[in-house]
Amino acid sequence: MEVLEPEVWRARAQAHRRRVEAWTAPHLARRARGETHPVEDFLFTYYGYRPARLQQWHPGAGVVLKGARDFGRDYVDTPEGATLDTGALMDRRGATVEWAARLLAATAERPAYFGCFGLHEWAMVYRTTEIRHESWPLRLSGEEIARVVEERGVRCSHFDAFRFFTPQARPLNALQPTRERQHELEQPGCLHANMDLYKWAYKLSPLVGSELVADCFTLARDIRAVDMRAAPYDLSALGYRAIRIETPEGRAKYAAEQRGFAERARVHRRRLLEACERLLAGAAVPSPR
Repeated sequence: MEVLEPEVWRARAQAHRRRVEAWTAPHLARRARGETHPVEDFLFTYYGYRPARLQQWHPGAGVVLKGARDFGRDYVDTPEGATLDTGALMDRRGATVEWAARLLAATAERPAYFGCFGLHEWAMVYRTTEIRHESWPLRLSGEEIARVVEERGVRCSHFDAFRFFTPQARPLNALQPTRERQHELEQPGCLHANMDLYKWAYKLSPLVGSELVADCFTLARDIRAVDMRAAPYDLSALGYRAIRIETPEGRAKYAAEQRGFAERARVHRRRLLEACERLLAGAAVPSPR
């Protein structure tokens, strides 16, 4: 059991709030004005983790906050200070920890694939008039988008991207992902699988520390920017320069970005997996009650 002195944990909590407010404050201001941003708001609207929860700091399992009392839900007081009631949390959420651990381990062990070139976003607008981000123009015509999809082909391994494909695009995908096959198909080169590290981090919170959740958010935010730059939308008005994956130069640029994200994700995936393994092995201290 690690014991954090009051000046240490209070400084960490304050630093976390400052870090997160740089993301949450603009999002909340846009929401109050009735505005949306296809890149900056995505992590809040798609993943659904409320800004207030992201701002709240947690030290993770196996840590005592010296001098703290009534720290919040899921915490218990000890003679030294407040700590997570890890045993009670694992009783409720152990199945989620186990599921996440299996997915993280399977993804980490699989070879990375860097040949999809972000065509999942193209498949979401393939031969349809119903555009997901309808507030923003497409930089190519419908026929030009269709030609790129048909000539290049689609190889998307991520179910939560594939499920947004148009009905016409689904048969063109080399794979047919399902939720049941997620452990079998997810691979560490996939932008969406690496963005989802943020999802697993917050689903594991407060059993994992908030700094790791914020690190995964940072990675997901950077990935989302590249994801939309490679999409067929024109976001130049927002300052996003297109990665033209319809060209050889654009595909090379996209693959290079993928490789960089895969390396960053490898570190965070390992941190999350190690946290899961400690919890599942019973390394965390049981409930102090």
